[in-house]
Formats: sequence, C-alpha cells, structure tokens
Amino acid sequence: MANTSTRTLRLLSLLQARRYWPGAELAGQLQVSPRTLRRDIDRLRELGYPIQARRGVEGGYLLAAGTALPPLVVDDEEAVALAVGLQAAAQGAVEGIAESSMRALAKVVQVMPARLRRRVEALGAMTVPASWGGGAQASVNPGILTTVALACRDSERLRFSYTAAAGQHTGRHVEPHRMVLLGHRWYLVGYDLTRHDWRSFRVDRLTAPHGTGIPFRPRTLPAADAAAYVRAGLNNFVGPHDVEVLVEAPAAAISQRIGRWCTVEDAGASRCRVRMTSDSLDWPVMALGMAGADFQVISPPELLDRVQDWARRFGRASLTRNDVR
Repeated sequence: MANTSTRTLRLLSLLQARRYWPGAELAGQLQVSPRTLRRDIDRLRELGYPIQARRGVEGGYLLAAGTALPPLVVDDEEAVALAVGLQAAAQGAVEGIAESSMRALAKVVQVMPARLRRRVEALGAMTVPASWGGGAQASVNPGILTTVALACRDSERLRFSYTAAAGQHTGRHVEPHRMVLLGHRWYLVGYDLTRHDWRSFRVDRLTAPHGTGIPFRPRTLPAADAAAYVRAGLNNFVGPHDVEVLVEAPAAAISQRIGRWCTVEDAGASRCRVRMTSDSLDWPVMALGMAGADFQVISPPELLDRVQDWARRFGRASLTRNDVR
C-alpha cells in the first residue's frame, strides 16, 4: 500500500479527473477501506480542497468550487499542455496576461521533470508564431524567458551573451530586476556589473543565459518602474499608429475582404470608413491593397508616404524570363 502522502496525491488527482466518484469505486481505485478513504478526504479538506460528500448507499464524493485556488495536481499530458499554452500567452498572444503567464510558466518549468521539459521545448522549437497586423513580433525561446524570470524572482546574478543592434556580440554579467513586455517585445531591466549602470536588454537578442548562483541585494531603479525605464531608453520607439482611411467601396464588401483585421463603417454613397491600429504602417498598406478598391488616407499623414513608396517600388517591378534549354 502506498504511504499516506502518495495516496493523498493520488486521491486528489482522481477527484480532479472526474466530476463525481461513488465512494466504493474511489476506495477501490486507491485499494483502501471506506474508513481510510474518509480520513484521506478529511486531510484534503484541511488543505483547503472543497470536497463535498453525498451520503447513502450510492453516496460518493465530488470536488466543488471553493473560495480560493488550492494547489492542483496534473498528469504528464496536462503539464505539457499547460506549459505550451502559457508559452503562447507569454508571447503576448492574449492582451493583458503576458507577464502573469510568464511568471506562471517559470513556476511550471522549474518543477517539471526533464523528460517533460524536453517535450515542451520541442513543441516550442517546432512552432512558428504568426499574427495578422501589428509590428513584427520577435521570437523568444521560452526557455530563455523562464531562466531570466527565475533569476529576477530569486535576485540571482545572471550571465548571458548579448547581440547589440549593430551586431556586436558581448558577454554580460547582470543583476536582473524585472522583465517588461513592450511593443510585442520582451525586455530585461537590470544592473550591468561590467558597465556599472542600469541597462535594458531585448530578450530576443539574448542567448545562453544562466544563473551564477550568486544572490544580490536589489538596487533602487532610477525610474518609477521597469516599464517607465524601458520607455525612456527607447528613443526611437514608435507607438502604435491609428489609421483611418475612406475606401471607395460598400462596407459589406470591404468587411468580407479585410474586416477581420479592422473596423469598417458605412460612409454612404457606396463608401466606407476603415480604422485599424498597427505598430507598422506596412501592414495597413498590405491590407488596403487586399481591399481591391480606391481609397483616401485620412490619417496619419505618414501612411500616404508609405503608400507612395510602395507604389514606386511596385512600379519598378519587371518580369525576368530565364531561357531554359
């Protein structure tokens, strides 16, 4: 017979796997007596699990909703699915939960057996992220995200290789402070021990991070918070563009062609008003080209310049014929 702790975890897993368990069947799964089962149920209740009992010959147990979230037990397949889902959310796939997803992912990967971690890493490596609209989203290895996140959490000095915008490769020794998701990119804010100053690092340019095992006392960040520090340092950061265009076609037709990526409003006289928000002006140009109708740019003025630039390049295109003998 399994020891009490192992049996209690097994009981919790069974209760989470099925809505309702008859008492006799549940005791049979655990190979214990009904009396021992009741004691194990009481132990779970003491830990905060809201387990309800139904009395009688056909009585049994069910795990109900509670007022707080107790620890959960998941099997191998569920653990992999959970980690992969958190990876997608940590990449900014769902607005507003990227940072909390990254923290949860770090916790899951930290305790995950090596055999499961390899499966998660393989799925991440073989999955290509894609999005409609917005700026290009830099791909970040989830393993790097979790390594850096754990170093921030544990106040542990971190070493990694870093590639600057100009292409130079340098080794960095950093006291990591926080991670920030801004403009579809992850940034690490930390104190650079080599340069003796605060720095922000794009995580997609960061390779081979590893904790040194050396703890540090957190320093005072010279900004209101990590996000404010990153914004202040990105002098060339361009915020999202609010695009408004008047299209010479009925709203129904344009909605069918590009409505999934923008807002389309009827403007009368077989015209419609198209609005979208994008980090890059190239995406609106592409979407308007797919609309298949003439249009007038309302805002921003820079969009008209980008349209004309595309028009010049397309106008210079030529057909090259290669004779094959």
